Parts: sequence; structure tokens; C-alpha cells
Amino acid sequence: MHKKFLAIAAVSGGLAVALGAFGAHGLERMTTDEKVLEGFRTGVQYQVYHALALLIIAGLYDKFSQPSIRLAANCFIYGIVLFSGSLYLLTFLKIQESDAVKFAGPVTPVGGIFFIMGWVFLKLPR
Repeated sequence: MHKKFLAIAAVSGGLAVALGAFGAHGLERMTTDEKVLEGFRTGVQYQVYHALALLIIAGLYDKFSQPSIRLAANCFIYGIVLFSGSLYLLTFLKIQESDAVKFAGPVTPVGGIFFIMGWVFLKLPR
């Protein structure tokens, strides 16, 4: 078991649940813009999916310990931070009607690329 990946998966999963609850109850009091709410929900969904993927990697790490597995896990971590994190940031910037949206927006696809790379690297030994 890879303890670092397990810890990050646990924190990320717990944070996703907390953010999901906030999105369902608190955020809807701040905005009724469905596009903004949907962006936040997408961030939460992808964070949950990839926290679970990290949890699986952590559990199977000793059995399939190879460089590509570590790369996959690290890509998932970067993807969570960049993709989900930028969607959360964009949500609040849009609510505040901030001009900083134009700087935060381009980060989201970079996080998506890390997610894709993680899935590509996630291959089992032959």
C-alpha cells in the first residue's frame, strides 16, 4: 500500500464530499446561475472519480509497482488540483464578477490533460 497516495485519496475524497454538500446547500444561496452551479458540480464529480482511482492505486501499488503506476497517480493528483481546483475558483470568481476569470479559465483544460495522461499511464504489467 502506498501511504502517500492513500492519504491524498482520503483527503481529496473527504474534501469532495464537503464541497459537494456546500454546492448543494450553500452555493445555491449565492447564485442561481445554472451554468456556474454546473461547473462547480463537474469539479466535485471529477474530484470524486479521481480520489477513488487514487485509492485503488494506493491499494494495488505493491502488487503493480511500476513507474507508470506512480506517474498515473501523480497525474491524477495534479488533475484534481488543476481541473477541479480551477472550476471551484472560477465559480467564486464568476459570483464575484471578477475579471480574473480570464486567467483562471485556461487552467481547467491543463488539469483535464493531466487526468487523460493519468489514465494513459495506468496500465498493468504484461
